[in-house]
Amino acid sequence: MINKLVDKIKKTNAPVVVGLDPMLKYIPEHIKKVAFSQYGETLEGAAEAVWQFNKAIVDCIYDIVPAVKPQVAMYEQFGVPGMAAFKKTVDYCKQKDLVVIGDVKRGDIGSTSEAYAVAHLGKVTVGNTILSAFDEDFATVNPYLGSDGINPFLKVCQEEKKGIFILVKTSNPSSGEFQDRIIDGRPLYEWVGEKVNEWASQCMGDQYSYVGAVVGATYPEMGKILRKVMPKSYILVPGYGAQGGKAEDLVHFFNKDGLGAIVNSSRGIIAAYTKEEYSKFGETGFADASRQAAIDMINDINSALK
Repeated sequence: MINKLVDKIKKTNAPVVVGLDPMLKYIPEHIKKVAFSQYGETLEGAAEAVWQFNKAIVDCIYDIVPAVKPQVAMYEQFGVPGMAAFKKTVDYCKQKDLVVIGDVKRGDIGSTSEAYAVAHLGKVTVGNTILSAFDEDFATVNPYLGSDGINPFLKVCQEEKKGIFILVKTSNPSSGEFQDRIIDGRPLYEWVGEKVNEWASQCMGDQYSYVGAVVGATYPEMGKILRKVMPKSYILVPGYGAQGGKAEDLVHFFNKDGLGAIVNSSRGIIAAYTKEEYSKFGETGFADASRQAAIDMINDINSALK
């Protein structure tokens, strides 16, 4: 799957992933009105609104970006109906030939980690039948429990030719409370990056590994260091736009071949219609506003890379 991601980035000339992180406050009133008229102000109604919102945005962006990243918590908050909307979103994006990164941030040990890996990337046996559950192409993984938590994901990645992005240096302000701690003279995130590089060597695609890393756009100097530590890992870069990350800060997240990183924007794209610069689209044109915001982001990043 890493080969497909790289190919799609080349074809679209867009090292960009759209975060499908819907919250009810982002969803236009006319979408909610229809959903609530069908299902009431219920979890089912909220899930239907989420699904219709996602579908409209995907229909407007699938031809210009290589990938999407649904954040599972935004669906889990609506219970079982929300998770059904998550699955419908994953399936629909794959029908549109988008690479799907499940932002699930799983991390556990032994059989529990194996079950997480199977649920999101692998296949489960039910009697004499082999089935896929959520079936994303990539998943985000927390390495805090060490190799016990990562090895089951590596196994599934090797079997299914799918991938993971391991949290190394996250974009949030308090990430340094643990990730920047000095261990034997070096910050913890460097040690994690070295381990990611080791895991990456076990699961190589043509140019890059199935094992990638999450490094926040808000820490460009650290990204520069980690790019060298993990030369064969794709870097998933959150924090662009709304969190303060700027295109010019991201240059060193990429390798000299112009590849090696994919930059995420969530509310900056899916809620673009709420911003003044896209107000001309109005609420009913929310999906068209998302498309324009994605185009603007692609141009911004590519200009910086040049």
